[in-house]
Amino acid sequence: MSFSRPINAPPHIQQLLSQLHQMSLEQEASFSKEGKMSSSDVLRDIEEEQPNNNPKENFDRFMRDKFIALDEDKCQFAYQLINAMGATNIVEAGTSFGVSTIYLALAVARTKAATGKPGVVIATENESEKAAIARKYWAQCGPEVEQEIELREGDLLETLKEGLPDIDLLLLDVWSTLSLSTLKTVLPRLRPGAVVLTDNTISGASGYADLLAYLRAPENGFQNMTLPFTNGFEMSVYRPQ
Repeated sequence: MSFSRPINAPPHIQQLLSQLHQMSLEQEASFSKEGKMSSSDVLRDIEEEQPNNNPKENFDRFMRDKFIALDEDKCQFAYQLINAMGATNIVEAGTSFGVSTIYLALAVARTKAATGKPGVVIATENESEKAAIARKYWAQCGPEVEQEIELREGDLLETLKEGLPDIDLLLLDVWSTLSLSTLKTVLPRLRPGAVVLTDNTISGASGYADLLAYLRAPENGFQNMTLPFTNGFEMSVYRPQ
């Protein structure tokens, strides 16, 4: 019996994604005993080891060459969810080397073709070195990925302030202390029924405490479920009253 792949992509993109996920896993295993990590874990370790230094600057320096790619099964879930929703406008908060962005772009391209609606993946990255590497990988994929992405470099709390379409899905894979501010920046453009996906909400629960409290407060209009992926993956559907 043959089985279809979770995503619809040409062989060269499938091969590139497999290579990038493997590189990410090997890198994480080299500095994490569990083989996985979250930004709150890294920040806590930095604060404990270097209590007198600026933890944010040290965190940014440490993360500069790290993939920290969204897990492959989570990427595949996001791809399937976008297809199921017919979503075409996506914001990715925390692009890094652009691995998960490839899945988002492939999904958006497919839903645009099926629905005839316009759409875009708005990716965000603060580190210019990472942005350059992400663009290289997207170029390797070709126009079916590259043309679907608008990369906004710099502080995402500034780059996402203006020029957003109505957003179908927000992927939060960013420094946990920025997550609530990011959500509130994008919130005015979230359409009713939009989905917010947040990574590592079990392993990074302490770092995400403010975000999770906000999402789970009934008056803020979100319906939430922690999906049973490694380290947790929060799915929050926006249903404002």
